[in-house]
Amino acid sequence: MATETPEVRQTVGPAGDGRPDIDAQLVRRLVDAKFPRWAGLPLTLLDPAGSDHVIYRLGEELSVRLPRHPGALGQARKESEWLPRLAPHLPLTVPAPVEVGEPAFGYPWPWAVNRWLDGEAASVDVLAESPQTAVLLAEFLTALQRFAPEEIPALSARDDLTAGPLADRDRATRAAIAGTAGVFDAAAMTALWDAALDAPDRDGPAVWFHGDFHTGNLLTLDGHLSAVIDFGGLGVGDPSRDLMIAFTLMSAKNRAVFRTALGVDDATWLRGRGWALATGLNAYTAYAAVNPHIAEQTTRQITSTLTG
Repeated sequence: MATETPEVRQTVGPAGDGRPDIDAQLVRRLVDAKFPRWAGLPLTLLDPAGSDHVIYRLGEELSVRLPRHPGALGQARKESEWLPRLAPHLPLTVPAPVEVGEPAFGYPWPWAVNRWLDGEAASVDVLAESPQTAVLLAEFLTALQRFAPEEIPALSARDDLTAGPLADRDRATRAAIAGTAGVFDAAAMTALWDAALDAPDRDGPAVWFHGDFHTGNLLTLDGHLSAVIDFGGLGVGDPSRDLMIAFTLMSAKNRAVFRTALGVDDATWLRGRGWALATGLNAYTAYAAVNPHIAEQTTRQITSTLTG
């Protein structure tokens, strides 16, 4: 297992973009100063770790997660507050927060130490044709939505647990549709987007949603779904945004299995297609030119939304 060396230095963002530089030396200083009981544990960079966090494995049982940008800076405290309460109610493993570290040594944001979760990122090749996976994901979302602490009406007003409606993405999504017209069917995307915006709003109380429920935030062990990670988007409101998993992971046949198991009505499914289209286009326009894996994933996501 590697320790900190010049070879594992990782710079977060180009110089001058307002993002901090994060390398093993910084992480070592943060951990040793805040949590000296772990000073002797080696650090190993997890690469790639996603677009929101730099992640180091700390010894065998822990991980250190440091936000790369301001949009991810609330996750450490949110997960520390809610995941221990949610975990007993969910049919899949979720991260187990251990500590929240404070800004220091020029690093400006809270950061997290969690229990290490073994597993591989979920892949279409392994899980797309698995109806058992579709049912298990529906069961996970059902359990999440049923979690109802007594204070849930008040939680609906908390800024860290609310997210804007689909309409907030209108301008950016239409721009992305125009910008990708040479790659995807612009007329079909526009028709779907208009229909999703026109779909009736949720008729019922606010419920919990994961908020970023896609293939990259699922782990597998031995080819089976094992964990759901990255709850930075966790919130209370309309759960249709979590339907994006149907379009990032599942075959058309298993999307139908998933929808039936979750009991999704037409309006909710249509809003979910809108969320999947908007988030897919956002990721495609931001990363496809520089990351072939994201280009492949988001192409699948976008085209799947058009077929329903």
